[in-house]
Amino acid sequence: MAGVNIPTTNAAVSNSTTGNYNFALTSLTSLFFMWGFITCLNDILIPHLKGIFDLTFTQAMLVQFCFFGAYFVVSIPAGKLVKTLGYQKGIVVGLVVAAVGCLGFYPAASMHSYPVFLMALFILASGITILQVSANPYVSCLGKAETASSRLTMTQAFNSLGTTVAPFFGAYLILDEVANAMATAQEKAAMVQMPYVFLAAVLLLLAAIFALLKLPHIEDEQEHDEVSNTTGSAWQYSHLVLGAVGIFVYVGAEVAIGSFLVNFFTDPNIGGLSESNAAKYIAYYWGGAMVGRFIGAGVMQKVPAGKVLAFNASTAVLLVLISMLSSGQLAMWSILLVGLFNSVMFPTIFSLAVTGLGKHTSQGSGILCLAIVGGAIIPLVQGALADSIGVQNSFFLPILCYGFIAYYGLVGSKPKF
Repeated sequence: MAGVNIPTTNAAVSNSTTGNYNFALTSLTSLFFMWGFITCLNDILIPHLKGIFDLTFTQAMLVQFCFFGAYFVVSIPAGKLVKTLGYQKGIVVGLVVAAVGCLGFYPAASMHSYPVFLMALFILASGITILQVSANPYVSCLGKAETASSRLTMTQAFNSLGTTVAPFFGAYLILDEVANAMATAQEKAAMVQMPYVFLAAVLLLLAAIFALLKLPHIEDEQEHDEVSNTTGSAWQYSHLVLGAVGIFVYVGAEVAIGSFLVNFFTDPNIGGLSESNAAKYIAYYWGGAMVGRFIGAGVMQKVPAGKVLAFNASTAVLLVLISMLSSGQLAMWSILLVGLFNSVMFPTIFSLAVTGLGKHTSQGSGILCLAIVGGAIIPLVQGALADSIGVQNSFFLPILCYGFIAYYGLVGSKPKF
């Protein structure tokens, strides 16, 4: 999933360190890679935990519910924390909290407890949320305001690289080991211990590095906007409210599809693959999003963003519909291609939603960040549908989501003042 794109107009980089942008941005790309990597591993965890704990689809989707629910619970406290500590210290805190969450997988597996796994995931996601709240606005401020979107697109490409690499890591170190071992359920649960301990070690190493790095200092300054009124609220803008719904359904659809890919591809009528082999195909879904960002950035230089958004969403509707109504390779590749068209949706919805908010931009950004909770709710709903009508038929829920996004691109995104 794309990083949270938080516009910041109330911060400035200290003049004494303005020459350090390239080094700072290079350092920050590692964070975008790591949280993309960790988020995508959930798509491997879901079928793995579903099997060892004998879960229904609804119960398995509690993985995403706890993970993305952290965005809703932690975003506002994280903002206050970062405001108090500063962006660099906020990054260090986020990395440490995420590492604690990864280490929580060890006792969860030892205790063979699904609730403990979910608690560890919530802690891990809380750390990722703090990272997002710290790193995105930091990237925005490290240079000229007019090139902020370009910098975020570049760093978020590394987020997509993380989501592309993670399925291979999970397949080889978790699912392959399970497939090769005649083990009990508790022994299979233990397969996640060392991969997540390794991730914890990497996160703690990054925390130590970021604690020692001399990065540009960001100072708060008063916002000035002579055009916008100081009264009112971001909620008065219909294009912002509809944009929040758009973020909710987009993140929900993207996460729900990714969460069901392994189970979908193991279906004998679709791919008949082993879980390990099916997991490797997830890389095409997230890799498509990475490629699509570069294509979309070029296209939107010539074509209005709303029209690009509507085209991508409409194409996603068509692809999911084909996957629902077909079987075999056609069903597999049509659902994987959705990733390519997901690529520009998040940043495009976000930028359209905050257009013209003026002094209400920060409030609007916060509302949009909270809407990421769609990644918790919609996969859970699709899980319930999959239990009742089957995985393939449950994909009609993402179709509804993409239908709304197409409407938003053409109609709902137009500001009404």
